[in-house]
Amino acid sequence: MNVPNLLTLIRVFLVPILVVILLTKAPNKEIWGTIIFISASLTDFLDGYIARKRHQVTFFGILIDPIADKLLISSAFISLVELHIVPAWMVVVIVGREFAVTGLRSAASMEKITIKASILGKVKMFFQVVAISLLLLGAKFGGIIKILGKIMLWIVLIVAVVSMIQYFYKFWGKISKKHKNRLEKKGKEYSGKIIKKLKGKSSKISHTSNNS
Repeated sequence: MNVPNLLTLIRVFLVPILVVILLTKAPNKEIWGTIIFISASLTDFLDGYIARKRHQVTFFGILIDPIADKLLISSAFISLVELHIVPAWMVVVIVGREFAVTGLRSAASMEKITIKASILGKVKMFFQVVAISLLLLGAKFGGIIKILGKIMLWIVLIVAVVSMIQYFYKFWGKISKKHKNRLEKKGKEYSGKIIKKLKGKSSKISHTSNNS
């Protein structure tokens, strides 16, 4: 197993540790939770960077990396709901967006359509990491950190919704274009067959009249 895949697996294994620490009554759980969460998030940057630099991009990495990201972010947000730090409805929208886009990408893949990640989609992970870290530290220390955490949470929510709309807009645009091209191709084929048949009939009529 190469280093990028190992880092991705470490991120997956850190998820249950993060949840256990946050949902227990351990002292300074917010601080320890922030340290573990940021450490896990850094592996997301490192695994991609190392994989590209060393040309170690694998099918396993492509498959497991986005799953690891969703596990980490979803687990952290759900834990924040349990700790009464974040409203449940906001987490439902943010996490629901992840599943919606994943389903959309699967549908696009079945149609052999590639949807490139938007700029908002790419920076979304960064905003989420900053928001969760500030919310955890804000729960411990309060003050300006707590206020910044709430502001970042709203930014994450807006980015999640807007980027989801962008993905769906791109998907429907490409799927409509594909079906339009398919219909035009079938129309041309059908027209070609009709023209061919008409030419065949006209040649028969011409041949019959010449014989007469």
